[in-house]
Amino acid sequence: MTDHQLLAGKKAVYYTLGCKLNFSETSTISQLLCDAGVTTVAEGDEADICVVNTCSVTEVADRKCRQIIHRLVKEHPKAFVVVMGCYAQLKPEVVSKIKGVDVVLGAEQKKDILHYLGDLKKTTHGAHFTSRLQDIRTFSPSCSHGDRTRYFLKVQDGCDYYCTYCTIPMARGRSRNGSIESMVEQARKVAEEGGKEIVITGVNIGDFGKTTRESFYDLVRALDEVEGIERYRISSIEPNLLTDDIIKFVANSKRFMPHFHIPLQSGSDVVLRLMKRRYNRDLFAHKVEVIKELIPHCFIGVDVMVGNRGETPEYFEDAYHFIEGLDVTKLHVFSYSERPGTMALKIPYVVSPDVKHERSERMIRLSDEKTHDFYQKHIGKVLPVLLEHSKSDHVMHGFTPNYIKVEVACNGSFDNVVVPVLLGDFTEDGTALKGTML
Repeated sequence: MTDHQLLAGKKAVYYTLGCKLNFSETSTISQLLCDAGVTTVAEGDEADICVVNTCSVTEVADRKCRQIIHRLVKEHPKAFVVVMGCYAQLKPEVVSKIKGVDVVLGAEQKKDILHYLGDLKKTTHGAHFTSRLQDIRTFSPSCSHGDRTRYFLKVQDGCDYYCTYCTIPMARGRSRNGSIESMVEQARKVAEEGGKEIVITGVNIGDFGKTTRESFYDLVRALDEVEGIERYRISSIEPNLLTDDIIKFVANSKRFMPHFHIPLQSGSDVVLRLMKRRYNRDLFAHKVEVIKELIPHCFIGVDVMVGNRGETPEYFEDAYHFIEGLDVTKLHVFSYSERPGTMALKIPYVVSPDVKHERSERMIRLSDEKTHDFYQKHIGKVLPVLLEHSKSDHVMHGFTPNYIKVEVACNGSFDNVVVPVLLGDFTEDGTALKGTML
């Protein structure tokens, strides 16, 4: 175990790849090191410790992880390098052989990073690694302040679904969670710090409660009662776990925003079965209809994967036209990536990279059209916007309750302040609406 006196005055650099959950966990780890006397390195300075939290959702993510590790080792040649996260869990032997890496921590060990720093002496015989899937058993709490105004509250980890294309169960283990009581306590601390918005994160958050005999519905009800928090957002929830009761609660909630993110992955029932998803497109369409009936102005983000094994041209066209008819706001489009150890590799029909790219571009264009139409319907309305700090002294950005990005001209700082804003026309790049503070 590392002596805290050894760490006092040391400087660390942190690099996070992947999802909001990873960013939340990195923030918690940086706080652990901060409590031990470690400061974050200033730009241009050399660090004593490098912490890389990796992602492995695609082969591109794996490659980017390796590139980042090489870059940090080059920039901080004397630093003690710790690599953790999904890529480290899935490929510990590969990561441990990267020149300059000292420790590779598995999913279960990263919370104990202080135990693995030792005397901070760099290894000369290859990195030590701790990753073993059977070890992933405990839930490590995390509630972090993002780089803007919102906090990320980790309520759940792991997944029991084993979709054919996905390595998450291997990287993060089985579904597990903390208690509602502990989540409420963390939300209260955020309120005490002046935080106004919390994003609820996890791997499969709708599965919350499996280890504590509670439910996600009970969790949102309890969080809604925490005084001081003005906004909650549900980061992503499986359509089969998004109950009508949850939708009704959000529709009448004091603090939960009219904003859902629901993974669809494919609009083809055949492809959904090949993926071993736990719903069909009729169920997904029903969820969208219920949301729009109860919350007409709700922002609905949707994950879509193209080029999955088995996605013939006919199945893609079927999926495209189904999604085209959905009243959703934005598509988060991903191209299928071959992942070692997944069941998808047994599906015989393979989509070429060029066709994947073409399908991705079509879906992105469809997404842009849907987002533009949604924004346009709100021009002329007055909505509360939570403003965030900006690089410009005279321009700030923020989001409406239903997640419309707004650019506001202002004199002075209104960081982390909710203000009424009249929504005007699109900005020059079309990614936001211009707003006027009232």
